[in-house]
Amino acid sequence: MGKILLLNGPNLNLLGKREPGVYGTKTLKHLEAEIIELGSAHNTEVCCCQSNHEGELIDRLHLANEDDTKGIIFNPGAFTHYSYAIRDAIAGIQVPVIEVHISNVHAREEFRHTSVIAPVAHGQIVGLGLKGYELAFFALIDLITV
Repeated sequence: MGKILLLNGPNLNLLGKREPGVYGTKTLKHLEAEIIELGSAHNTEVCCCQSNHEGELIDRLHLANEDDTKGIIFNPGAFTHYSYAIRDAIAGIQVPVIEVHISNVHAREEFRHTSVIAPVAHGQIVGLGLKGYELAFFALIDLITV
């Protein structure tokens, strides 16, 4: 069925350690293992990538447009609110992107209420914890198989 890219931005490598009251106690490795297992159960390869560097995330988005990637689950972290370069990279590819945020960004600080990514993403899931990644996976599976 192709593959799905699980892409995480800055500070998500600290999952389980950074603000566990907001982001929970499970680690990025745990999240990745869960989504890889979910993919395996649905005959879909899941590739995982995390970077704290904007250019690396952009390069990975570009690569997804060239390889067999059928969809992207993307938590851009703080880049959500100001990275027009990432926004333009998503707008420039044909692979659908589901934007995911663990916390409810709309119930947090004012600067987190605006996503420059949302207008070019296929959809956005916020505030459902790590479950949001699973929901994004199923949303992409529905898109891929249509």
